[in-house]
Amino acid sequence: MKLFRVVPLTLAAANAFVARHHRHHKPVVGHRFSVGAVDTVLDELRGVAIVGRPVSRGFPQYSVAEVNRLCTDGTRHACSFLYGAAARVAREMGFEKIVSYTLPEEGGVSLRASGWERVAITAGGEWGCAARSRVTQNPQPKWRWEKPLNACAAGGVDYSVLG
Repeated sequence: MKLFRVVPLTLAAANAFVARHHRHHKPVVGHRFSVGAVDTVLDELRGVAIVGRPVSRGFPQYSVAEVNRLCTDGTRHACSFLYGAAARVAREMGFEKIVSYTLPEEGGVSLRASGWERVAITAGGEWGCAARSRVTQNPQPKWRWEKPLNACAAGGVDYSVLG
């Protein structure tokens, strides 16, 4: 029996869930897509994944997607389900890789269970600059997780014409 089903969500609906349930982050400003995990027995939304452009300027924005927020109400296996669903949707959209970040005290069991790999730790700290000031919500070092999606999908595509 399937525990969850995937549903598409508007950014407003996903952000409303994040505002109610996330323990240390606020809602996001934009997204590429958002999905929800609906409990198949009770037909209730148990979690959301908001996927957008990579926050780091080091990643190409047209070939890499980033899970900017993943939030659940604590329902068992909802995080793993959402990481897997986000990766599948991103793959279908043609992204080459999907990334996400966790705090050092978060173990990453859900990411590992859905096929992601822990690849690096960030330096942490504030990351605004004179041209673009930012207030970092959580300036400590974070683990970066990645999952390759379409290794050769972008072959010879020139993404610069898109933006």
